[in-house]
Amino acid sequence: MSASIQIESIGDHEYLVRFPAGAETVLSRFRATEETLGKLGPTGSDESRIVAETAAYLAEHQQVIDMPAMVDLYDVEAAYGGDYLRTVTRRLSPA
Repeated sequence: MSASIQIESIGDHEYLVRFPAGAETVLSRFRATEETLGKLGPTGSDESRIVAETAAYLAEHQQVIDMPAMVDLYDVEAAYGGDYLRTVTRRLSPA
């Protein structure tokens, strides 16, 4: 995960994500759906880490300045499919 992306829990499986974009910061709310969480890690996985890795994945695949105001992990899975699931699962696996 990029160390410059900041993740803050705002409750009820939602997170405020701050992406640096030059001199600006792009804010986006992320929602961690149970269905997608279950595909990315075992029950009890660190939800904030899953969100952080998802944010990093998205930052690698699209312009941060174009990040939507609301991101649902389910929608990320729908858009990027198996590549998203494989990449984030690999990043979450112990070394």
